[in-house]
Amino acid sequence: MKSQKTPQTMKPATAAKKLGVYLEATPAEFQEGVVSRDELNALQADPPEWLRDLRRNGPHPRPVVATKLGISIGGLVRGGITESLTTEQIEALKTENPTWLRQERSTQAEVRREAARLKEKAKAEPPRRPRS
Repeated sequence: MKSQKTPQTMKPATAAKKLGVYLEATPAEFQEGVVSRDELNALQADPPEWLRDLRRNGPHPRPVVATKLGISIGGLVRGGITESLTTEQIEALKTENPTWLRQERSTQAEVRREAARLKEKAKAEPPRRPRS
């Protein structure tokens, strides 16, 4: 007797995270059900209008907001941004370019430079032999 393979499912919060959208802004039927792997793949391959609109206009989850501003999630918190933002709000922040945002962008740029330096250093060093 062959057992039926059950489809892999995930909570709506997980699916929203994988889709890069703010869960609370998704339709009620998305928030209340479970999402199968096949449904997630279909949403990614051919997003419905609501998903395209959320990705375009928001509100966006904090990781997306941080990426669009070029800072870390911690930088958002230090800047007092704890809620999701729309694309319009993000663009307004970029235009305003407050001191905290300039400082966080500078910090993020330094973090990236240091990561690149360490990566280059690791490439230049010969591989270490394991101790026996």
